[in-house]
Amino acid sequence: MILFDGKTYESSEQDRLLTELEERIPKILSQKQLSPEVVIDAVEQLRADLLKGRFDDLLTSFPEDTVETYKKQAEVLLSKEQLRKKLVTELGNTEEYTTDKIDGFAQIKVKKMPLGVLFHIAAGNMDFLPAYSLAEGLMTGNINILKLPSADNGLSLKLIMQLIEYRPELKDYIYVFDTASTDIQGMRKMAELSNAISVWGSDMAIEAVRGLAPTGAKIIEWGQKLGFCYISGLDKVTDADDELAGLAKHIATTKQLLCSSCQVIYIDTSNMDEIKAFAERFLPVLEIAVNGNATQEIGIRARDTLVSYTQRLKSYLGEEEKHENVLRGKGCSLILAEDSRLELSPMMCNVLVKPLPRKDIGKTLYESRYHLQTAGLICPSEDRAELAELFTQLGLIRVTKGADMSAYFPGECHDGEYALNRYMRVVNVEE
Repeated sequence: MILFDGKTYESSEQDRLLTELEERIPKILSQKQLSPEVVIDAVEQLRADLLKGRFDDLLTSFPEDTVETYKKQAEVLLSKEQLRKKLVTELGNTEEYTTDKIDGFAQIKVKKMPLGVLFHIAAGNMDFLPAYSLAEGLMTGNINILKLPSADNGLSLKLIMQLIEYRPELKDYIYVFDTASTDIQGMRKMAELSNAISVWGSDMAIEAVRGLAPTGAKIIEWGQKLGFCYISGLDKVTDADDELAGLAKHIATTKQLLCSSCQVIYIDTSNMDEIKAFAERFLPVLEIAVNGNATQEIGIRARDTLVSYTQRLKSYLGEEEKHENVLRGKGCSLILAEDSRLELSPMMCNVLVKPLPRKDIGKTLYESRYHLQTAGLICPSEDRAELAELFTQLGLIRVTKGADMSAYFPGECHDGEYALNRYMRVVNVEE
């Protein structure tokens, strides 16, 4: 399904509509710039209807507690107040100003403007990501071409159509295609229509986009990252059992599908006996969390099973099934390894547990410098500031509690940068 000029079309119309879009873009860019207040108003109306239960029928595939969490987040993060704060935080002063007069030099006007046309290639591992990425493009006044991920269940398109229903003037700035990633010709055409490509996905996906992007197009990468939890001095941690329960719930609810999810649990030791002792303590905690967050929806259960099994085949060739260092629980496992390499786990509540003495943190993280994002930290309170500082010095972007590795915090950046700032340019005009 395609959304074009506020109307839906069959996917077979793609070539014709892309040709038409090429003619429309210059006319739209010549119009008055889209005001962020128009977008904020539409999102505020979406928030109000979501909280009233208008979209509950679209959320039936999500666990009930997940829906409640999303609604609580939307109540705060999609409010006009928070969206305006986001603009100020990420863009600073957007008002046009004139530079001071300096003898021998002309004064210039300075202002921030949209890049023009953004082509969003969204990943399917995070609920609502396609619609959220597009909303950021709209808030910065850009025309937006969105390629939906194959895993999208139609929810993104319905939410985007609601934005247009609230504020019809947005239709000139929104074009959504369900193009397959294998349709290189279609993807290249979309890239050629754009000033910048915002791509979310794996290293392989980003490399593919680099190959189809025209020379001069800006590529805005939101690439694959790996999260881990570092545990030090657990016997001295206040409320250690609660901390571990929080980490387990994080693993169970995200199923390790997000960039911020815990793939590896590092223990501050070089002793494998301590690794095994921790795993024996943590496995029943993880089992309880997995059982408490299991979905009964057959489609999701089937998907999760296939993803987990496929990942094991790809990454481990089945070896961990018979390895003595695998502790298996119901719906989960802990895979003990002697190395300290940061890597992707089999996911779906199958977690790697590895030694990482504090003296070796620098070497391990430097080797993974292109994929660092989130570190969960469970340690005595007196060590927290020192470890957090060490992690950020070595390239980590987020340091959180183990329970909050995938939590969203108002005002936070993404992968060390503000998205809105990357979607705009600075213009100088001589007086």
